[in-house]
Amino acid sequence: MKKKITIVGLNFYPEDTAIGLYSTQLAEYLVKNNFEVQVITGFPYYPTWKIAEKYKDKPKNYIEYHNGIKIIRYKQYIPGNPTFLKRIFLLLDFTFGAYKNSFKIKKTDLVFTVVPFTSSIIVGDRIAKKTKAKHWVHIQDFEFDAAAETNLVGNKKFLFQFLFWIEKKLLSKPHALSTISNAMLRKLNDKTKHKKPTYLLPNWVDVDNINPVKASVHPYLNSGKFKILYSGNIGEKQDWNLFLDVVKNIRNKDIEFVIVGSGAKKDWLQQQVKNLKNVSYYPPVPYAELNDLLCSADLHILFQKNNVIDTVMPSKILGMMASAKPSLITGNQQSEVADIIKKSNGGIYLQPGSYNEVIQAILTLKNDPKNMGENARKYVKEHFSFGKVLNQFKTKLEKLIN
Repeated sequence: MKKKITIVGLNFYPEDTAIGLYSTQLAEYLVKNNFEVQVITGFPYYPTWKIAEKYKDKPKNYIEYHNGIKIIRYKQYIPGNPTFLKRIFLLLDFTFGAYKNSFKIKKTDLVFTVVPFTSSIIVGDRIAKKTKAKHWVHIQDFEFDAAAETNLVGNKKFLFQFLFWIEKKLLSKPHALSTISNAMLRKLNDKTKHKKPTYLLPNWVDVDNINPVKASVHPYLNSGKFKILYSGNIGEKQDWNLFLDVVKNIRNKDIEFVIVGSGAKKDWLQQQVKNLKNVSYYPPVPYAELNDLLCSADLHILFQKNNVIDTVMPSKILGMMASAKPSLITGNQQSEVADIIKKSNGGIYLQPGSYNEVIQAILTLKNDPKNMGENARKYVKEHFSFGKVLNQFKTKLEKLIN
């Protein structure tokens, strides 16, 4: 008899970037490995911060099926301008709707709750207690820590302290917890004081799909220039001021910058670059085009703020590295990303600082890549491949529920 898995989390199919992509691929993997999967989720909105056109006219509570997965949706509030307080309203609304939908789950063997949102743990805990199932919480993002590090909280310190207290209480409830990087695992163990089993469950990359051998030139990057690509969320965690300093001061006319993505700072960034001849902006591409996009770049960039260390592990670097092109990344030297780039010799990692250092690194990578891209692809194949990560996860899951 098939074991039943219930996944709880805001982001899911048809979102094909970030957390939505990973939750969907995990669910599809479980179905292919003889599990019955049902999902409690919201309506697709990321990264545009708008309900997807296909779903706008659907009822507030909506059930659909995808690749053998039963998807139970609640149409949550989506802020057009996602400030910290508006994100809290989103969190509360989704939690309320998901909690109501949790009564539709009559039987399950495991509840797998994906954070963010931390409040989703309430929903997962309720299902687990009702069905006498095991509860596994998987943390993709320490959302409250990230809000503090990126100054989203501002002067609302009391609110932040209250949320932090709630997080501590909720993390004491599940039977097992996991997160996506070693640095985040250390933070998780510190938060739980080692009272619960914790696992490393990193995000993965499908190196068969992201494969330069299969790639064609993407229209966004169809030029004879040296093409530097940023692809992903355009939000608060990236150092856009450094990016603007670089693109305004680089003198080499044979270099162009391409931004592909959406997010809370998209409109602001578009205004900043609209008169710059060496920068182009394009909306996100569907997952089917991602291989062509990533492999058409000559260099990938990711400029992170120095104070974002262990609250998030940007999964976009795995696709960047799988493309067999080098990466130039700035951020805190103690971060997990710094460790991966240095171990793989797949690019250059710099402490945030002078734009002159970044420009010099770009010129170095342009003129002498030293096989860094091939090094990067080899590293992610060995450590972050789809099959390797999910087969290890399946072993731990079966041990928990059997």
